[in-house]
Parts: sequence; structure tokens; C-alpha cells
Amino acid sequence: MIKIYKLLGLLLFGLVGCVSQNEVFIDFTHPEIQYSGRIAIPKNKAAELHWSGTSVKVQFEGTSIQALLQDNLGDNYYNILIDNALVAIIRPDSIKKYYDLASNMSAGKHTLEIFKRTEWSKGKTYFYGFKINSGGKITPKKRDNQKKMEFYGNSITAGYAIEDLSGGDSPDSTYTNNYLSYAAITARNYGAAYQCICKSGIGITISWDPLIMPEIYNRLDPTDAASLWDFKNYQPDVVVVNLFQNDSWLVKLPEHIEFKRRFGNKAPDAAYLINAYQEFIAKLRKQYPNAHIINALGSMDAAKEGSKWKVYIETAVTNLKDDKMYTHFMPYIPASAHPSIQDHEEMAESLIQFIDKSIDW
Repeated sequence: MIKIYKLLGLLLFGLVGCVSQNEVFIDFTHPEIQYSGRIAIPKNKAAELHWSGTSVKVQFEGTSIQALLQDNLGDNYYNILIDNALVAIIRPDSIKKYYDLASNMSAGKHTLEIFKRTEWSKGKTYFYGFKINSGGKITPKKRDNQKKMEFYGNSITAGYAIEDLSGGDSPDSTYTNNYLSYAAITARNYGAAYQCICKSGIGITISWDPLIMPEIYNRLDPTDAASLWDFKNYQPDVVVVNLFQNDSWLVKLPEHIEFKRRFGNKAPDAAYLINAYQEFIAKLRKQYPNAHIINALGSMDAAKEGSKWKVYIETAVTNLKDDKMYTHFMPYIPASAHPSIQDHEEMAESLIQFIDKSIDW
């Protein structure tokens, strides 16, 4: 059974100030702080959180804990989880300040996670460290041979508008929540480390915006072409690619500015699309020589029965002749908007069943 947490309301206040004698500051460089995702950690500054699903985790003893944060735009939202339960949502301000994450807790060990709900288009957040009550301390967390997963996708994988219960597909970042996406659910099912490289509107050959996935898949800071990710830092056991939904729409829009920029005045043929997909997956294989790579699609209309886009993916995978590559098409769910929370649960169940059946890891 997949457990989903509902919104409990926004915790938007912050406490500005310095550390008193009754409190302990834990710098962002502390070795027991666990970072998940592609996070820049420059010395003597702060950890920089860009991508959806990036998180900061810590195990500690204490009755209260705060985080020192600053956002460059003030448009990001983060889930706050204490002992794996959602307790609050915060929206960091563009002013550096402390945020109360938990207080009046019982004695003993607790876990804390700050999880980025929103996409990198909403800006980045600087994490400077934690402040815990006097007598509190960071405690070592047992290290094990944790499984690793990585996802490449578009708005579906991002969890875009997943909490817009009106079905209005609102672009307001309040409603985006990567934590409830099929990708994050699947990773949690396996207790796996999680990285999510996604962007609403993105495709492999064309996007609604200027960047396509083959141009940003290798970035640390997605907004900076010179900021390159070192793939040696994270070698996933399983990679899931869920792309081509946006391509399927845009190749039919010859008047769109990106169509003209990418294709001129003629739509790409099947051979072009297959080759582009194949080349991108081959790039991932080069970076991840031992990973299982699942080439997925769903749950929007590109995954309909009889869709040529599924055929393109199957053909590309067949051409690659790689026994650790797979195709899996999640169920097409008819809807007038992006997938709902329930839709993502169904997608996750489908993907989990496929992994359990097909992959020994």
C-alpha cells in the first residue's frame, strides 16, 4: 500500500536572528547532513537547491529544530517531514531567516527532511544550516547499501498541478508537489535514493520553452550551461525516462516559435524522432554503464492505445540492443488536465509492478 500525505497548511513565518547560548547551530557542511539530488555545495556559502525532489535530511536528538534558508525568488515550496510524517509546508522568503520546523517534540531521536516540491523554474533556495535547542545534537545515521533511482521527465514527473483538486491545472506553484509524483512514490517504495531531472513542457526534440532535455540533462544548475553535473557522484541502479509527451503535441504546431526554431517549416519524420530518442538514451547509457534503464511513457495521451510514440520508443530501444534496457508504458488515464494524486498512485503501482517483475536489483 502506498502511503500519501495530504496538505496540512502553510507555515510561512520565519524567525530572524542569531544563535543564542541556549541553541546549537549545525552548519550545512556537517557530515551527517544528507543531501538528495543534484545539489551544489560550494564552500563557505550554502547548499543550493534547484531541482524538483531535492532534499535535506538529518537525524537528531532535541525538542526543537529550525532551518536557516533564503530563496532567490520566494516562489518555492518545501514539505517538512518529521519522522516521515508531513507536518508543514514552508515558502522560503528572499530574505535570509530562520524557519521553525518543529518544536515541543518528545525526547529521543527524530528524523527531519526538507523536500523541494516545486520546479527549478521557480528559482533556487540556499540552505545554510540547522539550529537545535540546547542539549540537542546531530546523530549519526546508519549507512547501508541503499538502492538508487533517477528519473528524467516533464510536468508529469514533476507533479505539476497535482494538488489542484478543482481540475483546473493551475500554474500556481502552490499546487505542484513532486513528493506525490509517481516518481517519488516509486523511489520511496524501494527505500531508494532519489534524483529527479524534470521540467514542465520539456521534450527530447522540442519543448514549449527553448531548452530540450538533451541540453540540460547533464547540468548541476539547470539554468547555467556551464554548470555541469559529475555523473560519478551518483550512479543509479534504475533510471526511468518518461518523455515524448510534449514532442507529440508540438510536432503538430508549425506556427509555434519552437517548431520553427527546431524544425523550420517541416515536421520531423519518424526516423528523425526515433534517432533523437535513441541518441539521448545512448548518452545516458554512456554515463551509467551498469544501470537498468526503463523507457516509459504515460499517463497522458501520448500513451494511448495505438500511439505511434510508443512505437518510436520501442524501436529506439530495440535498435540499441541492450539487455538492461526496457520499455514500460503506464496506463493511459483520460483527463482534461495533468494527472491527479490518484492518477500518480496508479502510475506508481504500474511501474512498481513492472520493476518487481522485470528487474533483479
